[in-house]
Amino acid sequence: MQFTSINEFNMEFNNLLKKWQSLKDDLERLKNVLQQMARGYPPGTVRISGLGIKTEIYKVKHFRCKDMKGKGSHSGIRIVYAYFPEQDKIEFVEIYYKEKDDRDCDKERIKKFYT
Repeated sequence: MQFTSINEFNMEFNNLLKKWQSLKDDLERLKNVLQQMARGYPPGTVRISGLGIKTEIYKVKHFRCKDMKGKGSHSGIRIVYAYFPEQDKIEFVEIYYKEKDDRDCDKERIKKFYT
């Protein structure tokens, strides 16, 4: 499986990496899990519907971050990605840390890149 990311994701990732240094390894672990999945979505991942686009968009809600000890998969880190089954490709779109409530993903960004 091929993994890519858009520039906005890279900037958000680098900002979060300043606070949680294990994030790089944690993302690699997620990639390994995604490679092993038949359709590209592990448990704790939901498909985002209602976007009006054909591209499959998913949000990872259960993401483990080693630097957030004691939280397990409830770290609060959210990752949004586009899945292209015919190309066997995943493109990371957005990563953020939910403060108190789980905000919705940046639907405008998704529509900008995938319509």
